[in-house]
Parts: sequence; C-alpha cells; structure tokens
Amino acid sequence: MTTTEVGAAQFRQLLGRFATGVTILTVRAPDGQPVGMTANSLASVSLHPPLLSVCVDRQAEMHDLIIAAPEFVVNVLSQNQEALSRRFGAPRQDRFDGVGYTQNPDGLILLEGAIAHIECHRYAEYSGGDHTIVVGRVVGGTTGKGEPLLYYRGGYASLG
Repeated sequence: MTTTEVGAAQFRQLLGRFATGVTILTVRAPDGQPVGMTANSLASVSLHPPLLSVCVDRQAEMHDLIIAAPEFVVNVLSQNQEALSRRFGAPRQDRFDGVGYTQNPDGLILLEGAIAHIECHRYAEYSGGDHTIVVGRVVGGTTGKGEPLLYYRGGYASLG
C-alpha cells in the first residue's frame, strides 16, 4: 500500500464511487431568518444516544450559524427535489424565497416534500481539515413517502 497522499481531484473521484443521500441542513439565524445549505456528508454515529454527524466547510455561509445554533434539522430530500438541492448548494441570499416549509413547535424549519426531517440538538463539534464535523443528538423527526435523491459520481441519481 502506498503512503503518499492523494490529491483533491483523485479524492473526489474515489469518494464519488460511494453513493450518498442528499440533505439540506436548516437552522434559524440569530435574527430569526431561516438559513439552509445542501449537504451529503450525513453519517450515523451512535444508537445510544442517537447521534449523527454532518460536515460543514469552514468557508460556508452556514458554518458559523450551525456552530452557534443549539438545534438544527437534517431534511432528507426526495428524488424530485434536485432543483431544491441545487438552489441550496449555490451561493445566494434568497434560498427560501418561494420554498415551502413548516415549523415544528420549537420553530425548527422542516422543508416540504422531504422524505425525512431529523431534528437535532447540537452535541459536539470537531475539526476535520477544512471542515467542521458537527455531531447532533437526534431528538425527534418525521418520515414521509417517496424515494431519496442520491449523489453519485459527481451527479444526481435515483434508485432504480
């Protein structure tokens, strides 16, 4: 086995062979405005207690907000929400204009059409290179109907 480090392009190519689900993380900014970003770095961490992790680029607009927010939601996108994923993955100020969402009793943002809403309390953060690994304790959630939106080999995909 080689001990040299792979470059960014090769790393993306290697991990591109691993299909992931696509999510949008949502929080409330200190001024109460909804904020969100597309993420496909969701992973289960623990069953007892129920923990998950998401990775957020330190340069992302969302980074400081999710680190400061006590709670966040992972909205798991359905296969017909590719446009929504692209919208929340692009740098823009009006991500929520015309986007349907509801709020849970705590004011957390639940995107309409998502096949799951995973409600989390921020549990821990860890440095991970140019990202921060945010660990959330799952405190609630809902599931809906539909198939997941996938990301594979640098593009969107669906089951089947």
